[in-house]
Amino acid sequence: MPANPASALPAESPSTAPVSSHAAQSQFSFTVGTRLANSCSPSASQLAENGGRFLGRTGTITTPHGEIQTPAFIAVGTKATVKAVLPEAVADLGAQAVLANAYHLYLQPGADVLDEAGGLGAFMNWSGPTFTDSGGFQVMSLGSGFKKVIDMKSVDTSGPDDAVAPGKERLAHIDDDGVWFKSHLNGDRHRFSPEISMQVQHQIGADIMFAFDELTTLQNSRGYQEESLERTRLWALRCLDEHFRLTASREGKPYQALFGVIQGAQYEDLRRKACRDLGAMNFDGFGIGGALEKENLGTIVRWCNEELPENKPRHLLGISEPDDIFTAIENGADTFDCVSPTRVARNSAFYHPTGRYNLSGAKYKRDFGPLQEGCDCYACLNYSRAYIHHLFKSKEMLSATLISIHNERFVVKMVDDARLAIESGTFFEFKAETLAHYYS
Repeated sequence: MPANPASALPAESPSTAPVSSHAAQSQFSFTVGTRLANSCSPSASQLAENGGRFLGRTGTITTPHGEIQTPAFIAVGTKATVKAVLPEAVADLGAQAVLANAYHLYLQPGADVLDEAGGLGAFMNWSGPTFTDSGGFQVMSLGSGFKKVIDMKSVDTSGPDDAVAPGKERLAHIDDDGVWFKSHLNGDRHRFSPEISMQVQHQIGADIMFAFDELTTLQNSRGYQEESLERTRLWALRCLDEHFRLTASREGKPYQALFGVIQGAQYEDLRRKACRDLGAMNFDGFGIGGALEKENLGTIVRWCNEELPENKPRHLLGISEPDDIFTAIENGADTFDCVSPTRVARNSAFYHPTGRYNLSGAKYKRDFGPLQEGCDCYACLNYSRAYIHHLFKSKEMLSATLISIHNERFVVKMVDDARLAIESGTFFEFKAETLAHYYS
């Protein structure tokens, strides 16, 4: 069982953030670059289809461990590793930053271990910027037995708000102060609150952290969404108080930016209220969270970014499909993360400009071409589909490594090219061509 992070840190102080904390906050910044609406001149029909405006932009996030040129795809390294891929390879494929999970690192090896190691980046031998999410997603998804899958396709509020996956036990119980949950590893009981989440994330030491929030789903009732939104607002205030207290008490550590998390599900008034409430707080940026109904993703992201401060970055949590990425970019999201590129790789799926394919198919047994002609990733430059097919059929771990490298590079490059297209004024043409080929 990991050490209690609270025992190693100073006691709580008043809610007013110390002056020194605000000075440290200047180590983090965001600068807006080129605005999509200015560089690309959308047509009247494009504007009409997108609610009358496009909020996309390029920008630069500056952290103590380097810059992130946005829009950017952030590779997910849940347990301080991008699964099956060496950190050096993650850098070589062009990823600008890595996101790890506070819940998993709290349980194993323990946030105190990462603190002693010099923080997440030093622990995993990654020299660039790092993110940690708050653990709220895992508390909800693992706590209700749904593991890693949240339905983004349908709204159904007919069931109970405390639904549990069939045959599963509820492992998490939420109250206004925080969450009690059982470890999915060994059943040990743990407590997460806004303060504990901040303590854990400060010890993990990422450049960008997320406030502890309650994640709701498209299956929760309107009444519960309202109740949860107020709970998350109050938790956001507590996270800020604890964040600035810890920033002052851990003098000498690089400043860790704190992003507030926007909830509100599919309801416009709740999303806008959350953005106004949290946008008035002293956050460094914002995460747009919760289950987003896929067909309304762009609309919901636009609602949020119409309300959030323009001079602060917006991160869309858990997105990697090409159509979703383009939709999010043109509606003002700056960064994204998702486990999908490496998760599907472990099942032999690889991304290609004309779609996603499973390398397990017999037709690849004698296919000696690369995963993608013209791709500059390590896997494509050095290995054939036939070889990686053989590795997968032989249950060799190297298959997951090679496909993961390619998939991460595919998504990273697509987002990088979208950024360049905004700057060059060709975003809409690039989007249309990319999606036409991918979904052909």
